[in-house]
Amino acid sequence: MDARTEHPGSPGEVFRVFLLLGLTSFGGPVAHLGYFRDAFVVRRQWLTEQAYGDLVALCQFLPGPASSQVGMAIGLRRAGYAGLAAAFVGFTLPSALLMLGFALGVEALGPEADAGWLLGLKAAAVGVVAHAVLGMARSLAAGTRRAAIAVGAMAVVLLSANAVSQVAAIALGTLLGLALLRAEGPADARDDGEVPVGRRGAVSAFALFVLLLVGLPLLARLVADPALDLVDSFYRAGSLVFGGGHVVLPLLEAEAVGPGGIDQESFLAGYGAAQAVPGPLFSFSAYLGAVLPGTGAVAGAAIALGAIFLPSVLLVVAGLPFWERLRGAPRARSAMAGAGAAVVGLLAAALYDPVFLAGVTSPGTMTVAAMSFVALAAWRAPAWTVVLAATGVGIVLL
Repeated sequence: MDARTEHPGSPGEVFRVFLLLGLTSFGGPVAHLGYFRDAFVVRRQWLTEQAYGDLVALCQFLPGPASSQVGMAIGLRRAGYAGLAAAFVGFTLPSALLMLGFALGVEALGPEADAGWLLGLKAAAVGVVAHAVLGMARSLAAGTRRAAIAVGAMAVVLLSANAVSQVAAIALGTLLGLALLRAEGPADARDDGEVPVGRRGAVSAFALFVLLLVGLPLLARLVADPALDLVDSFYRAGSLVFGGGHVVLPLLEAEAVGPGGIDQESFLAGYGAAQAVPGPLFSFSAYLGAVLPGTGAVAGAAIALGAIFLPSVLLVVAGLPFWERLRGAPRARSAMAGAGAAVVGLLAAALYDPVFLAGVTSPGTMTVAAMSFVALAAWRAPAWTVVLAATGVGIVLL
């Protein structure tokens, strides 16, 4: 892939800054974007407010974890493709190692369904996801038409209960957005920096993204290999998640839980633990890769983590050169508004099944779930503190 400019920084510089952020960035994607703005716009002045805003807009438009994609884009602008890799590794490595360590601990101890710490984790997950649904609904499902799209998507997922239904719900939301929604926001905002990706590099990245999305399921059916199955499942999840963060929950649950996979207790234990670590929530994939059978803990974690983030890498490289033209198309913005509303429906479905059904099993767990939600929504407590507190309450009382 080609680059068009001389890079103003080095990969080592990018890695050091993002490693510090990966160690300290608690609070989820929105909080991460605040940390990034302070680090790169205010303190280091690597890019202007306008350039940063444009990168955030691009990454909100693309499927995948928005905050991680913004970090990749900043690294790409600062130090080219090596800078993109340095930003990803620095920001993701701390949380990935913590989730791998948690997976090894769970494997050694065994996630007994009636363990107090596990009951507390699962109850806290109810509050965390409910808070995420409420926040996303306010911005992505505001108004009668968007709310109707969200409810329709939720119904499709709950009544069908398979991975295909989740993809269908997003596709349906996109089509309804085209038909029913008007584009919002300015179409003429401009990036004020040179994009370090040429047209050939962008087209190649997008072609590879599509090739893997279509080809991996076919190859996985032809070749019986647990590692290939893992790549296929997590690459597909990373390719189809609009909104990032908690929205990946239903897709990963469909891929990981069931015959040949893991049980709900193990899944929700890892999801709860992911709330208590810094960095991207997509590092949950490292836990799942480690506990899923067939590849070994360390290899599975590395494969799952790489596969779920690879679509984001390819789409950031593909999207940067064409962002101005794409965001200027009202029909494209209408389609994405519909997809965003459908995302709310997907997350609402996941809130019911598996999160609520598995997390609230007694008056005590209902109390912990409710208090977790209140702490997040009313007291604005960081998610990691809520999860740790709920785990402690579970050990003592549940």
